[in-house]
Amino acid sequence: MGLTRADGPLSPYAPKTVNYAIDGPAHKLLLQPFPRRVRAEFAGRTVLDTRRGMLLHESNLLPVLYVPEEDLDASVLVPTGHSTHCPFKGDAAYRSLRVADRTAENAVWHYPEPIGTADWLRGLASVYWGAADAWYDEDEQVFAHLTDPYTRVDVRPTHRHVVVTHTAPDGTATVLAESREPWVLSETGLPNRWYLPAADVAVALSPSDTRTRCPYKGEASYSHADLPDGTRLADAFWHYPDPLPESTRVAGLHCTAGGTGDDGSAITVTVDGEPA
Repeated sequence: MGLTRADGPLSPYAPKTVNYAIDGPAHKLLLQPFPRRVRAEFAGRTVLDTRRGMLLHESNLLPVLYVPEEDLDASVLVPTGHSTHCPFKGDAAYRSLRVADRTAENAVWHYPEPIGTADWLRGLASVYWGAADAWYDEDEQVFAHLTDPYTRVDVRPTHRHVVVTHTAPDGTATVLAESREPWVLSETGLPNRWYLPAADVAVALSPSDTRTRCPYKGEASYSHADLPDGTRLADAFWHYPDPLPESTRVAGLHCTAGGTGDDGSAITVTVDGEPA
């Protein structure tokens, strides 16, 4: 994410504050070793086990793990007739994962004859993250995707004035939260997120069943915001009850990204009076 998105050096959008120019196509590829052992399980079986994984950093995309063909369990791979074309890599061929009575269709792809500028993909293959039941970075199960060596998360205390407001379609505004003791979480390539103490949330919150996972922060739980007039804002806030080590400082704090609903309502976040 750090190299390939927003104004990272491998994104198509070079920042204006540099004193260099990259001579090459707008869409860029970079293959680099991933430094740790990675395993993937499907139907109770290890289908990928590598100490030679490579992360492909590609403009506008999250990094993707490619591994030598020998690090896949060939006995569970079933060739299919599916094919896709990438103008930057070539024609991809696909195989399914099949173990006993379970099949993950077209779960594995590779480039048998990659184009010349990506010939280093020859002999490597990749598995769709969602096709496997579980992934492990060394002996720790990881979720969403592998961590990117060029991405980091910083969490800092601050006394900036953060206000979260809901504006109804009729213009009625309700302050959902207000804090002068927030924490700001900066994650490479993403906008700052402002995490607020529970005591600074001004409306009632009720638990949601929604869960999301981040490889840098952990599993997020969501809460609905219940307004005094009976309006429920679904999944308005999230928090990390048990965050990963690099994000422990946001444990129990509440955050919202804001946004506009289909009905024209909006949640806005301001910091020192300016839009976040």
